[in-house]
Amino acid sequence: MIVLCKAMADGLLLTLSLILLAWGVQGQGSVTAVPGSTPVHLSQNRDIWRPLVHATVNLSDVKSIKSSFQVRTFDPEGVIFYGDTKEGEDWFVLSLNEGIPLMQISQEGMFISVEGGPKLNDGKWHTLEVSNQGMFVILEVDGSSKVVVGMHSQPKRRVMLGEMRLALGGILINKDKLLVQFEPHMDGCVRKGNWLDLNIPWETEMGELWPCYENIKPGSYFPGTGFAIFSTSVFPFDTSISIEVQGDFSQLDGTIFSFKAPGQDLTVALVANNDTKMVTFSYGKEKTTMKNTLKRLVIRFNDLLEVFQEHPKLTDLHVTSLMNPGVFDAWKNGRLAIGSLLGEGEDDVGSHFLTGCLEKIQVQGKDLDLDLAGKQKVWRGSVVRFVDVYRIS
Repeated sequence: MIVLCKAMADGLLLTLSLILLAWGVQGQGSVTAVPGSTPVHLSQNRDIWRPLVHATVNLSDVKSIKSSFQVRTFDPEGVIFYGDTKEGEDWFVLSLNEGIPLMQISQEGMFISVEGGPKLNDGKWHTLEVSNQGMFVILEVDGSSKVVVGMHSQPKRRVMLGEMRLALGGILINKDKLLVQFEPHMDGCVRKGNWLDLNIPWETEMGELWPCYENIKPGSYFPGTGFAIFSTSVFPFDTSISIEVQGDFSQLDGTIFSFKAPGQDLTVALVANNDTKMVTFSYGKEKTTMKNTLKRLVIRFNDLLEVFQEHPKLTDLHVTSLMNPGVFDAWKNGRLAIGSLLGEGEDDVGSHFLTGCLEKIQVQGKDLDLDLAGKQKVWRGSVVRFVDVYRIS
């Protein structure tokens, strides 16, 4: 199933010319062959470290250690490309770390990790080329920015024999071999690949590949059964609490967020009702209702409880004296749920789950990364993907 959080941006153009030093591959099970230039949506559901597509080439056929392709993503982290030889003894991994290209290389017992270049998770197509030129591995982004890695080992006679394994969206070695650990699942698209100047078809066990849409927009899709839970202790806190939500509220139904502390009665929640076309903010027994024509809503707790809505500009909707300081205790010792109404116990993940797409969630003025959060199922990203999120305690 593919869900689109509405169209907005042109993509991220990344032509990535990748060096593959000398690596090897074996097909797995019954496979479907697709052309090497086929657009590949990396977020298609599977085991998070398992490549989406892979290929095997004979090293004797390799004449150029250079590859290129285009990538587009809003995701700051994940694996893009992998290659190896000697059944995984020598390997190369290209990924993103906080949106910046990260190369990790193992060759003849040497391990190298290099990060650099511009951030690529801006939803646009970027061009990136990686090549092996003598003792140097060169990563070129958009025809200008370069990251150069020098590699030198004792001279050996290199014989280009055996097989090389290539893969997109995953790796074919144990993740413990990586110098820099990261979350592998990348929500992004790869297209127009030129792999080692060879006409290499990809193979996949996934059946039909997901398409890459022309226009994308960042966001997180909640399917009505998913949610993410954070311990509120991970957020900075001084004397105020701020939560901001952006999206088309007319397309939302269910609990947008809630927070409370286990064992306390006070629950703070924002709930959209698609039947009544209303959005309700509740703070204990107090309630504020508004029409679901909202695009942005900001809620702040300090000495006052302030609710702002943007339609068409940010204006006060509700201001009241904060008579119950229990909200701060609930925040210091509680849990924040995105997409569910929290229950009483620690293991009660709640009910009244959200259906719809949130474009942005900010807590204490910072964008909320659902990959760092709580629990269970959320579709996230551009052509939003299914992820498991993990609890921070």
